Amino acid sequence: MNLETYTNGNGERTAILVHGAAADHGTWHAVESALIERGHRVVSVDMRGHGRSPRGDYSVAALGDDLVDSLPVGADLAIGHSMGGLALSLAVERLAPAHAVYVDPAFRLPPMPADAGERMRRVFATADAAHVRAMNPRWNDLDVARELAGFAACDPEFYTFVADEVAGRDLLPDEPHVPSLVLHAENTITIDARTADELADRGFDVRMVPNAAHCIHRDDLPGLLAELDSWVRVAAT
Repeated sequence: MNLETYTNGNGERTAILVHGAAADHGTWHAVESALIERGHRVVSVDMRGHGRSPRGDYSVAALGDDLVDSLPVGADLAIGHSMGGLALSLAVERLAPAHAVYVDPAFRLPPMPADAGERMRRVFATADAAHVRAMNPRWNDLDVARELAGFAACDPEFYTFVADEVAGRDLLPDEPHVPSLVLHAENTITIDARTADELADRGFDVRMVPNAAHCIHRDDLPGLLAELDSWVRVAAT
């Protein structure tokens, strides 16, 4: 499936950004600006069922296949958050970026109750700015607005897919394929100590951002960028 993509900046290097579930490309706004300042052309995407991209026929395989159909091969940097991190891991061998970064990736979501999809529908349908601010006190007004826009533009059927076909499955990558960083939050909901150790054993660099929650790029942008800059310098040597 060809997804809706967005290109900004005119730098000589290319960076790819893949958002998480119930979001869209706009949730990367601050990271995109920082990467453009660092000399990148940034290509972001709305995943299937999100933003302006087509709906339907959800599957784990499609998460990766859609990125291969829609994004440039051989980017200098590819970053995926949460469900977007899982999607990137499924596409990374074919996309062949020089560096891949997985931000609190959804490789091992715990099992969910049978009615989890319907619960998620209700939560996202009724969320307002006050609720998002209460849940994410470190976010700025634009982060809150982008979050609500992502909720509004997400197909509710995607929540059922996540609950029924992703949660409870072990989707940990066997190998990184390219130099790869797993950057998880201290208050992560996806990467426990066992998973971090297994990823390290499989060849991933694993780092943690202190005092951050799942959406590290909105909780602590300077912390994310500092880890990213440090790791890319090391990985390039």
